[in-house]
Amino acid sequence: MTDRTAAATEADRTAPPPAPYRPAAPRPRTRRPAGRGSGGWTPWLYLAPALTVLGGLLVYPIHQLGLISFLEYTQAQVSGGEPTSFQGFGNYTALLRDEQFRQVLLATVVFAAACVAATLAVGCALAVLLTRVRALPRLALMLAALGAWATPAVTGSTVWVFLFDPDFGPVNKVLGLGDLSWTYGRYSAFALVLFEVVWCSFPFVMVTVYAGIKAVPSEVLEAAALDGASSWRTWRSVTAPLLRPILAVVTIQSVIWDFKVFTQIYVMTGGGGIAGQNLVLNVYAYQKAFASSQYSLGAAIGVVMLLILLAVTLVHLRLLRRQGEHL
Repeated sequence: MTDRTAAATEADRTAPPPAPYRPAAPRPRTRRPAGRGSGGWTPWLYLAPALTVLGGLLVYPIHQLGLISFLEYTQAQVSGGEPTSFQGFGNYTALLRDEQFRQVLLATVVFAAACVAATLAVGCALAVLLTRVRALPRLALMLAALGAWATPAVTGSTVWVFLFDPDFGPVNKVLGLGDLSWTYGRYSAFALVLFEVVWCSFPFVMVTVYAGIKAVPSEVLEAAALDGASSWRTWRSVTAPLLRPILAVVTIQSVIWDFKVFTQIYVMTGGGGIAGQNLVLNVYAYQKAFASSQYSLGAAIGVVMLLILLAVTLVHLRLLRRQGEHL
């Protein structure tokens, strides 16, 4: 036996015996705070005031709107001269058979789409511009935009009508258009209203997108610049994908605002233009309900508008969810 083997054997003899096996003590259970479980009532208690307000300001009017749309509700029923009768889907059938309603619906969709596209284009372009200019021009642009945003719709519409007035407006004089009446033609009147809608709507898009751009990591933009990407390519391939949740919010908000435009059309075209050529659904519903005293038809138009906006919003959110965005 070698010396190394003998030393190992002697070490094994003098080594202390192994300690007996003892199972680990169970960990103490931690109690889950009350209200954090799936059945806790604490979150609902915090939300109760807001839900109560929403129920009073949103749910009840929508319920009444839907109820009136299924009834025969005209001035005779309001005054008590005739009893109210249930019509079912009769009011909706009458709307679908109405040629003017279909024309107004198409005009509303096209006009709202043009307003949304123009608002997003102007707002995003100015948001990018804010990141390129110095502090003083940036402050001036922000103040001017917020001033346009804070202007009441009636005041802004009146000012725009004066600016494009054929007799006293400065726009025709500067452009040399003579006595051109912008509100006489159908498309020129819609264009004039579109200018005003974009003017009072782009500040929301500009401020929101500007805040999103400032939150984009500077390293990402510097990497794109080092790769030789142009400003447009950087926006399209880098900035816009990162801002997709913000762009989704401003798009949905713009769709809701522009689809239910009322004040600008009513003030600038005198209630819908010559022979109703500039009617949109909101003004058309107002005329049916209050000018013609057909309250049930006006309510049915309101329900149709609500369903269209709800469908557009849900489809847009579903497309974003398929692309992996979390809103």
